[in-house]
Amino acid sequence: MTASTPQKLVIAISSRALFDLDEAHRVFETEGLDAYSKYQIDNENVPLARGTAFTVVNKLLSLNERLPETMGVEVVLLSRNSADTGLRVFNSIEHYGLGITRAAFCGGEPPWRYISAFGCHLFLSAEPSDVRKALENHVAAATLLSRNPQDIEAGQLRFAFDGDAVLFSDEAERVYKAEGLAAFAESEKAARLEPLQGGPFKSFLAALQSLQQAFPASEAPIRTALITARSAPAHERVIRTLRAWDIRIDESIFLGGLNKTEFLTSYRADVFFDDQQAHCDRAAGHVTTGHVPHGVANQIEQ
Repeated sequence: MTASTPQKLVIAISSRALFDLDEAHRVFETEGLDAYSKYQIDNENVPLARGTAFTVVNKLLSLNERLPETMGVEVVLLSRNSADTGLRVFNSIEHYGLGITRAAFCGGEPPWRYISAFGCHLFLSAEPSDVRKALENHVAAATLLSRNPQDIEAGQLRFAFDGDAVLFSDEAERVYKAEGLAAFAESEKAARLEPLQGGPFKSFLAALQSLQQAFPASEAPIRTALITARSAPAHERVIRTLRAWDIRIDESIFLGGLNKTEFLTSYRADVFFDDQQAHCDRAAGHVTTGHVPHGVANQIEQ
């Protein structure tokens, strides 16, 4: 999807990200598959509690009330459950009135295999291995970290993104990791006129901009922000890169290494995507956070 080609934005969501399946998962891990299946069937008419991604998904789907028919948002459920045990999930979707009609119940197999077949632009999951596979197949993906899913205010849907290894490639971050901050700053200053390569979330950001353009700027129900540890002089290459991509981002915050959490709270982010686990762990208690296991930082951690 590009900003000039309006179409549906398709989001894939795992059942454990959409709903709180911690108790059912505990049964599976302590008592086995048969006990888990019995537990889910016995409780299939008991609605599941809202999960980490519930509010973000609900806000996304609500955009369909305001978007033209040629556009819109679709959410697809991808689950390791069988259709039998997954009935409780679909019953919960109906209970909350979520407009989700497509799903793949994979009977214990990894569901990421169906991401491309459904035409998904983003995959949100609680399973890191599935997220890595999605990223390897060039789909924006993140592992969602826990927080209270019901305390996000209604209204505008606010996305926040880290820069390097998320919106952009990790080419600059590799210089920082190998040679340090001074070399990174000098390298970025020298390459300030050369656009960065796109990262795993470039296409998703372009898709969000396509939806934004269906509304007057003052009434857009989606807002985007770049919240990056970069500072001057490394800011210029970022600005010129977004300009070269013809992608607008609403807010750009260059922190120079300051903790991102307070700024995410001030921005009132609904969800924040970052490649570094430490940043995600700090933010997760305040904002729904997606770890993007991509780039040199995650190669070092493995």
